[in-house]
Amino acid sequence: MTRPAKIGADAAIQQLAGWSAKDGRDAITKTYQFKDFNAAFGFMTRVALMADKLDHHPEWFNVYNRVEVLLATHDADGVTDLDLTLAKFMDEAAGGAQS
Repeated sequence: MTRPAKIGADAAIQQLAGWSAKDGRDAITKTYQFKDFNAAFGFMTRVALMADKLDHHPEWFNVYNRVEVLLATHDADGVTDLDLTLAKFMDEAAGGAQS
């Protein structure tokens, strides 16, 4: 499978709400806060299914109702359209979660 070309974090965050560039790395990051653990875990499950379809998996960390996400395409050593696609899906899947 051919991976998309690197677009960079700065270009990506121009197209996304609430995402920021990660210091010291060409990656984008966002923290979602949900009502409770069940809502956070449900979000992670929906994202995991899409990530598997895309063959593109996030770096993330979960504590109770909070999910911290970092996206970058390792094959490209930076942010690509795959990251944009997954980030947009995450935002939709998060619904009304606070970021």
